[in-house]
Amino acid sequence: MIATSLSPAECGWETVSFASTLYLCPILDLLLEQIPNKWQPELRLGLQEALVNAAKHGNNLDPSKTVEVQFSVVNGEYWWVISDEGSGFTHGDDQESPEVSLPCDQSESGRGMSLLHQIFDQVLWNNQGTEIRLCKQVKHPSKRPLFS
Repeated sequence: MIATSLSPAECGWETVSFASTLYLCPILDLLLEQIPNKWQPELRLGLQEALVNAAKHGNNLDPSKTVEVQFSVVNGEYWWVISDEGSGFTHGDDQESPEVSLPCDQSESGRGMSLLHQIFDQVLWNNQGTEIRLCKQVKHPSKRPLFS
């Protein structure tokens, strides 16, 4: 089941919540509706990784638990806030490290955070490890003219 709601217009945030599942195609389609086509494949991969982490690792694929995604566009920045009902995870102190190393080839997991840092411009999470904030800037800030 997918539930959607529009937040008050002044906030500009849309919310989607769904029972923990790995069937994510309709959710990803919804989350990428407002994204320019050229960014969709890359962002689809990143969002899929974040949603799988929330449903599988956060909620242990428990269908009684939900994953919530809030989405907004602010000044050419696309923001997603993904929350789960799990017990959280422990992360390092440097949340925005551009140099996130990949785990060894034998590792079963751990590549997701590296992938998120490569795709998104900002990757932030709350202290409990139950919410991640992802930002992709698709519009470069305008440069001031050299001569006015």
